[in-house]
Amino acid sequence: MPTIVVEVMPKAELLDPQGKAVAGALARIGKGHFSSVRVGKRFELTVDGPVDDATRAAVEEIAADILSNSVIEDVVGIYYPEAAEAVA
Repeated sequence: MPTIVVEVMPKAELLDPQGKAVAGALARIGKGHFSSVRVGKRFELTVDGPVDDATRAAVEEIAADILSNSVIEDVVGIYYPEAAEAVA
């Protein structure tokens, strides 16, 4: 069964408090050479059957309407690993 991966990140212009917390933790453990950290979300959707154009359209709609909050997040990638292609 094919798996589709959707990646969502906070909008670049917005503060990422989780990323700041991770960056602070890295600095505290002596790994402070990273200038910033952004924390996002990854979703894996398993499909029953083949991934066709209708499935791809449905995933794009789900990513925009359900998996991300368009006010504060961007869908940065939709990947179809079995097909070895990506749509962003």
